[in-house]
Amino acid sequence: MVRGSGKNGFLIFVILLGGICGSFLGDILGSNIKALSFLNATHPIGTSSPFILNLKIAQITFGINFYVNIMTIIGVILAILLYRKY
Repeated sequence: MVRGSGKNGFLIFVILLGGICGSFLGDILGSNIKALSFLNATHPIGTSSPFILNLKIAQITFGINFYVNIMTIIGVILAILLYRKY
């Protein structure tokens, strides 16, 4: 089955939702259950300092950071699998 180009926005939404839910679940499990405290550890990915473009009349700042933990990755993978199945 071929998916149309209109489905790409929904796929991105599903991936973001899976990452948010996974991160939230990892934080809850990691902070409440001592044996699962490793799920609470996050690793930042992105720019350490933003890129600043000064045009004398406007200043534009570019930068992005992702905070990833194990449950975020699992949530994204599950979201992709569910999207492909349904």
